[in-house]
Amino acid sequence: MVTTVTSYTDARNQALVGQGFDGVVRVSIDNFYGTGVLLYGGAAVLTAAHLFNSSTSSARVLFETASGTTTVSSRQVLVHTAYDASGGNNDLALVWLAAPAPAAAQRYSLYRGADEVGQAFDLVGYGVPGLGATGTVTGYTGNPVRLKATNIFDAGIETVKNALGSAVGWSPAAGTQLVADFDNGQTAQDAFDRLINRPDLGTGQTEGLISRGDSGGPAFVQGKLAGIASYTSNLSFGSIRPDINNMLDSSFGEIAAWQRVSYYQQWIDQSLRGQYTNAPKTPAEVQKTVPEGNSGTVTTYFLLQFNGTRSSPNHLISVDYSTRDGTAKAGTDYLAASGTLVLYPNESQALIPIEILGDTVSEPDETFFLDVFNPQGASFGEGVVKLTAMRTILNDDAGIFA
Repeated sequence: MVTTVTSYTDARNQALVGQGFDGVVRVSIDNFYGTGVLLYGGAAVLTAAHLFNSSTSSARVLFETASGTTTVSSRQVLVHTAYDASGGNNDLALVWLAAPAPAAAQRYSLYRGADEVGQAFDLVGYGVPGLGATGTVTGYTGNPVRLKATNIFDAGIETVKNALGSAVGWSPAAGTQLVADFDNGQTAQDAFDRLINRPDLGTGQTEGLISRGDSGGPAFVQGKLAGIASYTSNLSFGSIRPDINNMLDSSFGEIAAWQRVSYYQQWIDQSLRGQYTNAPKTPAEVQKTVPEGNSGTVTTYFLLQFNGTRSSPNHLISVDYSTRDGTAKAGTDYLAASGTLVLYPNESQALIPIEILGDTVSEPDETFFLDVFNPQGASFGEGVVKLTAMRTILNDDAGIFA
């Protein structure tokens, strides 16, 4: 997990089942592991590219949810083609699941704003535990535990590089990484105050930092996925050495970097879209009824199409969306979903996947809705503020209804 101010046995540091973090998973590759996060649609996990090497094409994903502990194998792994280990750049990979993710695991939408710096976030992971005062536990042999902490994004990595120059011994790409330091409330360990004049004494007793095994783990801003854990460093500049023990062990005064999800949203969205299973390509192919199945989940797709003219080739169009109950109920008949769909350059349409829950209960056909609203970069037409589509879940279990 992350190293924390207090012991990892402190309840404040434990990401227990049912607390909203059950979509944070352990990703195992050969004899080692990292962390990952289940994305919207439930088909793939986002994690760090550096967990994989050129000969690795599979992984095992462990879920801990209210329905128990489940391991799902991967069917495909996509490492970002521009991954640059020396610069910590493009350190992202997608792991598609060979079987449906547990319905009890949260699916997370992306944080798409560019205002992450200065915001508090939750970090969650399965890495080696430890204390900020002393660093990670040496020789820890216990089972990986999913823990949590908080922190604040202090800057983009380019701000640090521009200020410190060669003291940052790698070449991060501007705009692609967010950084935070591990504070203990003391100015001596406030790394970004002392190094780049960004004072912040931290979030108190819940503060933490990533450690070994947290690679690929999420940083959540306002409940949405804003960062993917990438690396740590104990930066110094001349006589300024904020690290409390001068060892790279995730202790007070060190810093960590997360891949900035808002920067990579197009790569994430379009990579997921390219792997949608049995997805419609035209409005005529959209299935407005869907059999529920007997277990697990099946996916139904809503198609959004733009028929206007963009003001420029690079003009982005987006809408917000949210499911809404009809006779079908979220959590029982389908998984509630909400988020933002973006149409990127050269895209005139895109799909919104919603998962239907299978069961063997005999019941009537049921309906639910998807509302699309808040268009940006385009409009629905004069006076139209919301579009709504309906899906019917077909009963495929034996039974007679009067």
